[in-house]
Amino acid sequence: MATFTQAELVDYVRRAAGEDDGGGLDGDIAEITFVDLGYDSVAMVEVTLLVERELGISLPEEKTGKDATPKEFVDLVNELLPASK
Repeated sequence: MATFTQAELVDYVRRAAGEDDGGGLDGDIAEITFVDLGYDSVAMVEVTLLVERELGISLPEEKTGKDATPKEFVDLVNELLPASK
């Protein structure tokens, strides 16, 4: 079974935000909210739409917003991913 990782999430965030280096996305960010990492609601909508489109899943807005953490986002994606990616 394929799993979605934090590294993949960081890639999606960088792509959605149009950033090459991802600013504060290096290091131990699993428990830091996206807003504290510098990403607002609009940025997280872009990330969510990109993940949904590329992975073929539907993510609930209330669980993927700026107050979510990368760990929560990754866990949610893994819950919703089909058995094979």
